[in-house]
Amino acid sequence: MVTARFCPDISTIPASLWRALFSSGPDNASPYPFARYEFLLALEQSGSVSAQQGWQPQHLLLEQQGAPIAVAPCYLKSHSYGEYVFDWAWADAYAEHGLDYYPKLLIAIPFTPVTGPRLGIAEGQDPTQMIPLLTQALQQRCDQLGGSGYQLLFAQPELHQQLEQLGWLHRDEIQYHWFNRGYGDFDAFLATLAARKRKNILKERQSLESVTIRRLPGEAITPRLWAAFFAGYQRTYLKRSGHEGYLNATFFHQIGQSMPEQLMLVVAERGDEILASALFFYDQSCLYGRYWSELTHLPNLHFELCYYQGIQFCIERGLARFDPGAQGEHKISRGFEPVRVHGSCDLRHAAFRAAIADYCQRERILQAERLAALRQRLPFRHP
Repeated sequence: MVTARFCPDISTIPASLWRALFSSGPDNASPYPFARYEFLLALEQSGSVSAQQGWQPQHLLLEQQGAPIAVAPCYLKSHSYGEYVFDWAWADAYAEHGLDYYPKLLIAIPFTPVTGPRLGIAEGQDPTQMIPLLTQALQQRCDQLGGSGYQLLFAQPELHQQLEQLGWLHRDEIQYHWFNRGYGDFDAFLATLAARKRKNILKERQSLESVTIRRLPGEAITPRLWAAFFAGYQRTYLKRSGHEGYLNATFFHQIGQSMPEQLMLVVAERGDEILASALFFYDQSCLYGRYWSELTHLPNLHFELCYYQGIQFCIERGLARFDPGAQGEHKISRGFEPVRVHGSCDLRHAAFRAAIADYCQRERILQAERLAALRQRLPFRHP
């Protein structure tokens, strides 16, 4: 018999168990960073994730005769901030009809629109058998809590396909990723671009010749650099969104201590002045651009730190892919390609579910058309 437990704090789940279920133990020195116990623990212990912040942990643990067989990072949400697959219009529609859209259950990594594993499964278990069990557990918990429904965001395509076969609604979003096609160096990558695009990148990089740029592994990020990074992170959010960001200094300090081997900070300096920095994560196959920090604005500095330095890092390390973060059609001209990323959801209200199912179907058609149009803008030279 399989039972489900929803845990209100990740620290109630042994770290060794979480790592084993996500196959990120000692034999995997470079796992997907955002499902790591250390990352999720830092979110909670720093207070960046909590019921007060609208992200109440409800981590799902499936057990068979008392033995854990699967786990998923799950949250009870009282808003839709920090998700990146937007459903604000659905919440408004519920409110217009006198219904509560919140709370809802969400399997995702908070504030992290990065595709990767969302369900950790014990060795020897059939993943396809876990999906119905996951769905049943979410349905029952949603009914207990009076939630409108449940969602799962940014998992691998195979999981979303399995959820769709079980009746979940499927959603597509578009991001822009860079792919390493065996380039020997940055110049080899540039050589694949059309002349005008190549010259524009060279011009952008040459405009920063007076700036010193360093790439530092996590172990080499000093307290001074962390302080400057966080100040610029807050300033960037204030300028863009009117708040100081979802994450606090305690979170960054904690991941700097607990998972430095998967961090990389790119820093721009002029003399003794720190101008800007960008914080990346990486694993054995992919680089993830996550947080931009600007103290002094210089034209093209964002492109250099967030894109070109990341591409160089991937080439040097032999990483296959670079995911620089959500949104941004301007990435296409710099060699990033539009790709589909996915979300899945289900709703408990039958009438709203039918209407939103129709919306999701039309949305997917439009996204497919948009993806095809974006691919026409790729900057690569024709063979």
